[in-house]
Amino acid sequence: MAVRVQEEDFDVGAELARLTAGNKRIGGLTVFVGLVREMHVREGLHRDRIDALTLEHYPGMTERALEEIEAEAKRRWPLEATLIVHRHGRLAAGDRIVLVAVGSPHRGAAFQACEFLVDWLKTKAPFWKLEETPGGEKWVGAHDGDDAAAARWEQERR
Repeated sequence: MAVRVQEEDFDVGAELARLTAGNKRIGGLTVFVGLVREMHVREGLHRDRIDALTLEHYPGMTERALEEIEAEAKRRWPLEATLIVHRHGRLAAGDRIVLVAVGSPHRGAAFQACEFLVDWLKTKAPFWKLEETPGGEKWVGAHDGDDAAAARWEQERR
């Protein structure tokens, strides 16, 4: 299993090279890199500028939760390699926040498993997010669209 929660930035190229090194069974590698965006749309109308985002978590608990969802992805799809690197601490707009990479013999499984992991991270991972905006600080959670994306994976499980 490859799960890390860290404050420091990561090098996407170096991470992918380590993940796939020597594994010739991987036919498809799907990668998602999440960034702190400067503008955030709420209810489709109002835009808030985000100057920074602070992520807090409980060490140990967070890693266990990420390992559990990674194991679920491996139960659902034939995966050769997985990687989740999630940052915490204060991040400025434009900074990398998360890397999810999934390698499989076939691209379809890699795409689906990566999307599953990202949807889960967005809605259920135990991180607390504090946005810094010109109007002040505010704690944020998952939005309705994020919840709907994650809910489809529950239905597919049945």
